[in-house]
Amino acid sequence: MATSRREHLIDTATRLFSQHGFRATGIDTILAAAGVAKMTLYNHFKSKDELILASLRRADEQTRAQLAREIAAHRGTARERLLAVFEDLARWVEEPAFNGCLFTKAAADYPDARDPIHALAAEHKRLLRAFLEGLARETGAADPAALAWQLQLLFDGATVQAQVCGDSGAATQALKAAETLIDAAVPSAAVV
Repeated sequence: MATSRREHLIDTATRLFSQHGFRATGIDTILAAAGVAKMTLYNHFKSKDELILASLRRADEQTRAQLAREIAAHRGTARERLLAVFEDLARWVEEPAFNGCLFTKAAADYPDARDPIHALAAEHKRLLRAFLEGLARETGAADPAALAWQLQLLFDGATVQAQVCGDSGAATQALKAAETLIDAAVPSAAVV
């Protein structure tokens, strides 16, 4: 039962952090929403920061696993698999529970790059770029690292635009821009 309470605390905290931000969400709010006592929280986590780190680790694992599943399920060309990342983004920003990128929020709430929370958010972004680079390499792109960097900027920019302006169409525009970037980066003879 201890593991399920721990998982319930992480799930509840993640939902609240996503909705309200990390600093704006107090321990008492998390406890009330989770329906647990303060002692239960501190039996599992030494501090709010430790709970935040657990929440971000879980979100990172889930996000990257979901993207990997999406790509694995896509039976098209390497180009189409890379574009599937943006198709997934378009679905995500349309979800009623969409509140933007948890990692961008974490970095904004904890701006010191030496803070473990900020560092974990930055690591998630690096891992996403590495994932995109692997997909870009499969397309035969002349410079997969540069293409991945550009695509990540589109991905993150569309996510922020959808969150801040409520413009879910940003993901569709990012998909169109990604097509242009990929086509420019991949020699036509290399398209797989």
